[in-house]
Amino acid sequence: MNNTLTFTLIQTALHWEDKTANLAMLEAKINSIQERTEIVILPEMFSTGFSMKPEIFAETMEGESVGWMRRMAMDKKVILTGSLMIEDEGRFYNRLIWMLPNGQYGYYNKRHCFAFAGEDEHYTAGDKRLVAQVKGWKINLQVCYDLRFPVWARQEAVDGEAEYDVLLNVANWPERRNHAWKTLLTARAIENQCYVIGVNRVGNDGNNIYHSGDSLVINALGETLYHKAHDEDVFTITLQKDTLLETRTKLPFLKDADSFNIIH
Repeated sequence: MNNTLTFTLIQTALHWEDKTANLAMLEAKINSIQERTEIVILPEMFSTGFSMKPEIFAETMEGESVGWMRRMAMDKKVILTGSLMIEDEGRFYNRLIWMLPNGQYGYYNKRHCFAFAGEDEHYTAGDKRLVAQVKGWKINLQVCYDLRFPVWARQEAVDGEAEYDVLLNVANWPERRNHAWKTLLTARAIENQCYVIGVNRVGNDGNNIYHSGDSLVINALGETLYHKAHDEDVFTITLQKDTLLETRTKLPFLKDADSFNIIH
């Protein structure tokens, strides 16, 4: 097990429904990273913004955007992650891709479609969690609206042993509900005794909805390690495993957690 894991958060405005412009913009931002990093995180629907037009803009897993992710991950020797609209066997998904530097990948389909904006009318909900493993760390991957549903993030602790170490959420979360975003990210960190990373976009989308970013890194005590509002930012942070384990040892709350099973 490695004690450290380094993440780069890319908080950015997005070009509305313009894949070519977004991929070029994000490639420049990724290439600008000077620090050593291991995982680079992009926002939700990074190639289009939060669009309800998958019939027009969705790609397959063999499409340009996934190919771009593979090339960037291999060139930069990093794990690259973020969500985009994907067509798979005739269905559309808001799919988070976990692209490894060797070109292999995992994926997570957003479980909770945002019915308030009609997402459930265009996209199929996922039914499986994805907990990725990197250097002995375990990372639970989620997308935006999933954050409002604590059961879906809850540690399935066995004998006090945590299921994961980092909860990672990529989002297009509007500024008008940013208090909920910041509060829920903090709550997930405290109740699951894990690091939480939330990466959100900034700026207005094509529906003139403003996003303040408010990307955050929070430790298992609910303390803020990084927070950025309104401005674009490319930020790299190294998390410490021993600090996390020390918190869990001093405050062994997970051993008292309820036993449960999620029924899909």
